[in-house]
Amino acid sequence: MSKAFASQADLDDKKTTFEQLSAHCWAYTAEGDPNSGVIIGDKFILVSDATATPAMARDLIAQIRTVSDKPIKYVLLTHYHAVRVLGASAYVEEGATEVIASRGTYELIVERGAQDMQSEMERFPRLFRGADSVPGLTWPTLVIGDGKPGRQGLLTVDLGGVKVEIWHPGAGHTRGDTIAWVDDEKVLFSGDLVEYEAGVYTGDAQLEEWPATLEALGALQAEAIVPGRGEAMKGRADVDKALDYTKRWVTTLFQAGKEAAAANMDLKAAMAHTRKSMDPVFGHVFIYEHCLPFDVSRAYDEAKGIKNPRIWTAERDQEMWAALQG
Repeated sequence: MSKAFASQADLDDKKTTFEQLSAHCWAYTAEGDPNSGVIIGDKFILVSDATATPAMARDLIAQIRTVSDKPIKYVLLTHYHAVRVLGASAYVEEGATEVIASRGTYELIVERGAQDMQSEMERFPRLFRGADSVPGLTWPTLVIGDGKPGRQGLLTVDLGGVKVEIWHPGAGHTRGDTIAWVDDEKVLFSGDLVEYEAGVYTGDAQLEEWPATLEALGALQAEAIVPGRGEAMKGRADVDKALDYTKRWVTTLFQAGKEAAAANMDLKAAMAHTRKSMDPVFGHVFIYEHCLPFDVSRAYDEAKGIKNPRIWTAERDQEMWAALQG
């Protein structure tokens, strides 16, 4: 039996949680849906990951207003995916003046932002309720770094009483992934570089480079992390669980992709081969069946030498899905 495309059958609302992790850091999570982070200073507020629509962003803004009336000045785009960025206009309406992204993320918006917007709206109908309120692509007002990984592109934002360090630690979920790090409180906002007990979407990933980027994040020795999906993790041991979970997904997936490519399997056979190692470990987690065909497609491509991920369009989505989940 054919599985419903992507998350089109996932129409039940998720319970959101707004949780304080440290003196200035908060996590906004929703049972495996995309997370956002909030850092509240004495003068300003920064939001990491803007949500999928202005309506969803206003729900988060309402939560913020239960604990602070400080202006939301900064919005960080941890990467370019529509489900993370298209709510940004609501913060601008609230008074935000800076939308921050890495050079790599900006380039990806230019290269494939429009196609990604259409693709993701069709994948996630529940998350894109009210999509008619999205004014268009979200463009950064402040682009940091030169596309190379490391702290040489570091931006430090002073919110008053708390400083936030923002940089591109390396490729992984995309080639432009960006983190927010509050060193004094050891809290990491990782975007989709890290997930926990949820599907790890790798359709636009750099799989070979991702484990090294995770090692760089581990070297920060965070005491709390807001992953892209899954619950916020508190304490060094639980942070490491999230890093290890993501690394295991990425390495298991890519190894299966390399094996399939080496054996000259077609993509459908590669999917069946990958399931042998992925299903027993990850088959129970949220959006697993959504992510897996996109992930297998990318792992197979990268194993075949396609370094820059092919652009997903709504048409390519459907063709791939029919071939692998039909």
